[in-house]
Amino acid sequence: MAQLLTEAPGSPGRTFLDFPFVADLDTLNAEIAVLGIPYGLPYSPAEMANEQSCAPNALRVASGNVKFIRERFDWDFGGSLLGKRDTRLVDCGNVTADPHDHQEHYRRAEAAVRKIFDAEATLIALGGDHGISVPVLRALETIGQEITLVHVDAHLDWRDQSNGVREGYRSPLRRASEMEWIGAIVQIGIRGNGSLEEAEVREACAKADVITAYEMHDVGMDAVLQRIPDGGPYYLTIDADGLDPTIMPAVMSPTPGGLNWVQIHKLIQGLVRKGPVLGMDLVEIAPARDVGRLTLIHAERLICNFIGSCVQAGYFD
Repeated sequence: MAQLLTEAPGSPGRTFLDFPFVADLDTLNAEIAVLGIPYGLPYSPAEMANEQSCAPNALRVASGNVKFIRERFDWDFGGSLLGKRDTRLVDCGNVTADPHDHQEHYRRAEAAVRKIFDAEATLIALGGDHGISVPVLRALETIGQEITLVHVDAHLDWRDQSNGVREGYRSPLRRASEMEWIGAIVQIGIRGNGSLEEAEVREACAKADVITAYEMHDVGMDAVLQRIPDGGPYYLTIDADGLDPTIMPAVMSPTPGGLNWVQIHKLIQGLVRKGPVLGMDLVEIAPARDVGRLTLIHAERLICNFIGSCVQAGYFD
């Protein structure tokens, strides 16, 4: 069954930082697993072909000198990417899709993520639009603990449904709030126009700690980290439009005022130090909209900061 869940990255067929490709999730032996989940659930026929589905492979090929990135001293986390230990990092490829059943991609994604968590590996999921967080969050049930969800985004993503679709990119946080294993929800960077009605905004603010971008800029990321419950475990979901478009322009809804690089760097490192982070996803990158490779450069740095911070924090010792 595992061979049907994922397939090797498409053209040009490169894995993330050239780490080994592993398709057999039933015998997975890894400490960190990268997984592409390219396809969300479309709201209309026009969204069936979504530029964001190209992002997992684009992120894999974005890096230049892979040997340099993997082995040289990195000031972001105070050492080389994997430190002095033999951390097992693998790329599990992309979740396969069924062109006749869009929901099947979600079922396969949930099954793949469950196997990754069952193998006690830390997940790095590459979207795809933000709908792909729904099957990932479902799979967190296998952890058997209450999980704090930390969400970076320009939008609340709290719609109950759009065009009858309840698990698309406008709804992942609403669906998360309905899962018994998701505890506190902290949403950071909210700003600008969204798709929500006022009643949905009120409901979100009643169930989650909503920190607007403007409040975050006023109080600073240290104060934001203090509002995240201590101890973990955590799951981190990052919509690229949560960051400012000056550093991540390749998004469908660029909105001024997002997190800058220093802030997202501090959030990742601070969260890793607060308690165990089970995994993260990075979603909503539309590679064709990039400017000077700014988005892909920052995305690679963001992912490497998560990996390096987990290693330096002793997650795998």
